[in-house]
Amino acid sequence: MSKAAPHLIDVVIPVSGGLEFLDKWRSVLQAYHIIVIQSGVENLQIPEGFNITIYRVSDAKKILGDDAWCLINNDGSLNRSFGYIMSQKKYVYTFDEGCLCASDPSGKEIDALAEHLVNLTSPATPFFFNTLYDPYRPGTDFVRGYPFSLREGVATAVSHGLWLNRPDYDTATALVKPHERNARYVDAVLTVPKGVLYPMSSINLAFDREAIGASMYNCMSIIEQPGDEMWSGLCAKVISDHLGHGHKTGLPYIWNSEKPIAKLVSNIQKDTKVLLWQEELVPFFSQLKLSPASNTAVLAYTEIAETVKKQLGPKDQYFMQLSEAMLCWVRCWTSVKK
Repeated sequence: MSKAAPHLIDVVIPVSGGLEFLDKWRSVLQAYHIIVIQSGVENLQIPEGFNITIYRVSDAKKILGDDAWCLINNDGSLNRSFGYIMSQKKYVYTFDEGCLCASDPSGKEIDALAEHLVNLTSPATPFFFNTLYDPYRPGTDFVRGYPFSLREGVATAVSHGLWLNRPDYDTATALVKPHERNARYVDAVLTVPKGVLYPMSSINLAFDREAIGASMYNCMSIIEQPGDEMWSGLCAKVISDHLGHGHKTGLPYIWNSEKPIAKLVSNIQKDTKVLLWQEELVPFFSQLKLSPASNTAVLAYTEIAETVKKQLGPKDQYFMQLSEAMLCWVRCWTSVKK
């Protein structure tokens, strides 16, 4: 499916170094349009044979004008989500710079795009859990007792892939377990049930831009670390539940590269704040009920931004700024997506 679907999906990659790592992805990505969000290196050398569009901070300012501020990180780099705005495809696949293709237990290279597209183009089952996981995969079906009225499923909005090698731990856990590696390949995909939150990672993520893209703002994050995806994951799940879409997690895997210990140490202070705020944010999103009038991702995200200001703003000034940034993001999304 991957080789026949370049018209369906764009690939968005934030890059602070060079593009040499794309050579390791050549068999998977060469047929696709790649949107590079550039920071750091000024003159990127594009590997031969790739279809790449590069965006910089100057491009965001030119396209979005004064509203570009909500997509420029504290370090002066451009936010990954600008690539989501500039995509013109139904789906978007994003992963982190330096991550590589993984292999399955037989040694075969995993085509992550092909597997994400299978997830996104097959139904999800958020309203009743199937104990054989994804019933639409070859070789499985709905188990006895699964309601026939729910077997048609709903559209899948998010395909959340996993990773081999370095686990996606918080900084404190990574420092305590510096040598721990994930070598376990689980051949499974499951739908995250309605009403259940989960920590979404952009290390290996694909989503339906048309259905849920307006919620995928890697905003001024809850840990004040630019480009954070955890907040967008919480928003996207609540909005998907509200609109009747599904999120799948599991396959495909990619290889998560090593992160220098020095960088982990520099993030420990920021991660401490997220551990404190999580205790308020999880109940906030768990109890959040959107109004029937918020019947699109844009309207639902706008309602969340206003609720953040009202309910979380009094707890910390940061959430007032976050609400303002979320509303700015909506303006950016709607001004380009016409």
